[in-house]
Amino acid sequence: MKALYRPLSLIVSVGGGLLSSAVFKQVWKRVTGEKRTPKATDRGFTAWQVVGAAALQGAIVGAVKAAVDRAGAAGYEKATGAWPGNE
Repeated sequence: MKALYRPLSLIVSVGGGLLSSAVFKQVWKRVTGEKRTPKATDRGFTAWQVVGAAALQGAIVGAVKAAVDRAGAAGYEKATGAWPGNE
């Protein structure tokens, strides 16, 4: 049964990536008032803004990934009765 979790996990991960990107953009906009998020090669932002944005984005991506993966595993267990990871 755990083999069925692989495709589900892939779909859930893609959704989590899209969600984390949207969350980061909203947080950045609320914190800085800027609609644009900094890229490493963007001259319009200082080095500290670029590094801070990268750190914030990493934290958000990690938190959203953990939440989405956990919810996917719990949903899989509810549907099949088997936990997909280590118990």
